[in-house]
Amino acid sequence: MAFEQLKAGIALILEEIEKRPEDRHVLREELREKIAELRGLGMPVPEDILKLEKQLEDDDSDDLYDNMPV
Repeated sequence: MAFEQLKAGIALILEEIEKRPEDRHVLREELREKIAELRGLGMPVPEDILKLEKQLEDDDSDDLYDNMPV
């Protein structure tokens, strides 16, 4: 798959994350798969995509404590 196709796929996933934030766990996994494809082909991963991936991970780590009793 060409670099431009992978970037387009990533863009679609990002749009879906905005539209369906409740599904971001599944979509984040799809994003990771696309990033892994880029790396597997020896292509650079855009810095903004890496930052977004990190942000999604940080957001999810906050969710771990949402339903813990106090």
